[in-house]
Amino acid sequence: MAEEVRGPDTTALDEVVTFTSELIRIDTTNHGGGDCRERPAAEYVAERLAAAGIEPTLLERTPGRTNVVARIPGTDPSADALLVHGHLDVVPADPAEWTVHPFSGEVRDGVVWGRGAVDMKNMDAMVLAVVRSWARQGVRPRRDIVLAYTADEEASAEDGSGFLADRHAALFDGCTEGISESGAFSFHPQPGTTLYPIAAGERGTAWLKLTAHGRAGHGSKVNTANAVTRLASAVARIGAHTWPVRLTTTVRAALTELAALYGIDVDTAAGDLDVDLLLDKLGPAAALVAPTVRNSANPTMLKAGYKVNVIPGQAVAYIDGRTLPGGEEEFATIMDELTGPDVEWEYHHREVSLEAPVDSPTFAKLRAAVERFDPAGHVVPFTMSGGTDAKQFSRLGITGYGFSPLKLPPELDYGALFHGVDERVPVDALHFGVRVLDHYLKTA
Repeated sequence: MAEEVRGPDTTALDEVVTFTSELIRIDTTNHGGGDCRERPAAEYVAERLAAAGIEPTLLERTPGRTNVVARIPGTDPSADALLVHGHLDVVPADPAEWTVHPFSGEVRDGVVWGRGAVDMKNMDAMVLAVVRSWARQGVRPRRDIVLAYTADEEASAEDGSGFLADRHAALFDGCTEGISESGAFSFHPQPGTTLYPIAAGERGTAWLKLTAHGRAGHGSKVNTANAVTRLASAVARIGAHTWPVRLTTTVRAALTELAALYGIDVDTAAGDLDVDLLLDKLGPAAALVAPTVRNSANPTMLKAGYKVNVIPGQAVAYIDGRTLPGGEEEFATIMDELTGPDVEWEYHHREVSLEAPVDSPTFAKLRAAVERFDPAGHVVPFTMSGGTDAKQFSRLGITGYGFSPLKLPPELDYGALFHGVDERVPVDALHFGVRVLDHYLKTA
């Protein structure tokens, strides 16, 4: 009979709440353009790792933009290492819009409130609580675990995972796989049904800068070469465009599992599959898949002019583009068509798309770890519509999965809390996550 794996101690359940709350109180707002300082949060993590006998390394590309990396040796030196990573920065929050102050870390009625409670100081805290529990219990994982707490994920990652992958690759020697944010949280598409989507893919980042040139002139005169008009037309075409369906292996697997769960008889491998019809049949569960059956491009910023009665000679727009694996060439071709001859476009920031196998032993272990603690739940693979630090770590040959487990109440719209107002996480959900992570990381 296999030996029963001991779970985390009760101190870990207390610490995960404390760590989440206290990390939230450390304001690590990333305003973009280098305007952020993660060092206080990095020092907080490093001190608690060191107190548990885990030696942290603090690394900076830019002063104040601090990353923490540590390695926990496993019992099997022949096993590949596993990377567990989370970012320390958060997006801005306006206190006037919140029920509680976004950097209070308030614990109220069994819920931890504040910016980062979801994205992703909760996961940072869960991992920290787990490895400190191991130190108290004298536990070692089977394989080496490399911990990385990163800066700058909410912007370019140049001071975070990009810097670590490019300049400190040796710290990740032996790592073949990694886990991080945006997966294994419970999702309730209908009463009595609980899904746990585990991310096995990410769309690529294709942020664009559009520039329209024209003839500057007086605002009172007819101008058939108006840069603002040219830009506006291109932006309108991009915003209204319906992209063609492109099903990746992960998305097709998600559709297959969801269709089976809902009793829908459909061959998702069929060439004539009507994806939009299938999504309609899936109802609320379609939200897991709908953003990732196509490339996308959303206009987000406009810059033009300096005075109301002056037609400027140049106008600029920015587009948030996302590409599925294999969809990069299609994206560029369609963007050429939509911008037209009067508007130039270039990549403002670009990162690769990712896809991880869903038929791998690793995915099977991730599935088993969740279902061990919620046997009634259904794990399904999915592709993230956005991206994470897994993109940068993929340069090192590390295959990434989104796995930050939380069991949430049906009334909490977890997805809407990412970068949203009143970000919060229940204490019970953090306890669930600690138990699942503890079990998975010990046996991975």
